[in-house]
Amino acid sequence: MANRFFPLIFLFVLGLVGWPATAQQTDPATALDHRMQTAIQGFSGNVSLYAKNLDTGASYGFRADAPVPTASTIKLPIMVELFAEAKEGRLDWSQKLMLTDQDKVSGSGILTELSGGDSLPISDLMHLMIVVSDNTATNLILDRIGGNAVNVRMTELGLKQTAVMRKIMQAKLFPNANASAQPEGMTDEGKKPGNDRWGTGRSCPRDMVLILEKLYRGELVSKSASDEMIGVLKRQRDHDGVGRDMRNTVIASKAGALDHLRSDVAIVYAQHGPVAMAITVDNIPEVNYGVDNPGNLLISRLSEILVEELAPGK
Repeated sequence: MANRFFPLIFLFVLGLVGWPATAQQTDPATALDHRMQTAIQGFSGNVSLYAKNLDTGASYGFRADAPVPTASTIKLPIMVELFAEAKEGRLDWSQKLMLTDQDKVSGSGILTELSGGDSLPISDLMHLMIVVSDNTATNLILDRIGGNAVNVRMTELGLKQTAVMRKIMQAKLFPNANASAQPEGMTDEGKKPGNDRWGTGRSCPRDMVLILEKLYRGELVSKSASDEMIGVLKRQRDHDGVGRDMRNTVIASKAGALDHLRSDVAIVYAQHGPVAMAITVDNIPEVNYGVDNPGNLLISRLSEILVEELAPGK
């Protein structure tokens, strides 16, 4: 009798021995969180981020809904409004806007090198605003469409935090530019008490990823307009954060920088799926506009982890 039941007992015991190993397998979400927290640990600053695999829906967030200053990433919502108004017949891409010396502000871009009195079509200004993050081009566009229009559009899209507060207020480049102590182009949102702390704009990582996802799915303005906007983002030249170490990888992105902040929103077309992400690193102790700013380095590392974990090899 004992010999008869020995194989059954053996299999039962073997199953018990094997069961704990299966139960102790690491949860992928826990592994991702551990890697992200390890990368952030010891960094002197605040990190907010959200990422999503646009094919599988797998996502990860850390302070994803926390409002953050946008820096130049606000230029992405501004571009969306331009395409929407063109679709609605309220904007002509070929319309030329005049550049004056009084319009020129410091910071990124090339329009400060052009002669006052030159005129450029809105389409060219849009490309300069995104591809080389031209601040003066952005202000000329905001003069044309108004920041309030951008904010209404973002609300209609379901974005809870994203808003333009004012024009970009860098230093005027000419003594006779009549620089005002008050920011120019204040929106209704920007005039609300306490909103001056956001600078040019406010958003949150989840909002920015929602914009990127809608672009990817062809749901912003139209399929052709969405594709065109992604094409512009692919030509954006600042890859000091997302993409600095991603060789042979297509990236559609918009970066932003302030003295103590670095921000990046991007679709990374990884080998095993597109990952949309928005990462903001704020309160960086040192002011460093070099490519190896600690914020850039952290964004680069975090973006690599997000791609590895949210779009793993099959």
